[in-house]
Amino acid sequence: VQLVESGGGLVQPGGSLRLSCAAFGRIFSIIGMCWYRQARGKERELVATISKGGSTNYADNVKGRFTISRDNAKNTVYLQMNSLKPEDTAVYYCNAGITVLPDFWYLEVWGQGTQVTVSS
Repeated sequence: VQLVESGGGLVQPGGSLRLSCAAFGRIFSIIGMCWYRQARGKERELVATISKGGSTNYADNVKGRFTISRDNAKNTVYLQMNSLKPEDTAVYYCNAGITVLPDFWYLEVWGQGTQVTVSS
């Protein structure tokens, strides 16, 4: 099972980006999905979470600007980022709790990370 991220890049302050993270493999069910980020020289921080039922939570510094969503049929989680600021610059990682086949083991899986740079 793996998570594959896409959508990062360079954007000007005030701009928008949409990150995607798709899960591939012998998946029975995906429970919680979330996005983390890690800026250079800083610890990894939780950005947003979404439950299987769609309940969401956000870090205070992204509330009102970022929106997490998921498409359970596509095993994909998204992060819509609006009003981006230079301090949002970081590598963004998706994370998911996945029950895998054939033995229904529960795994915590990380994506490879995608760079988001906010700069003029």
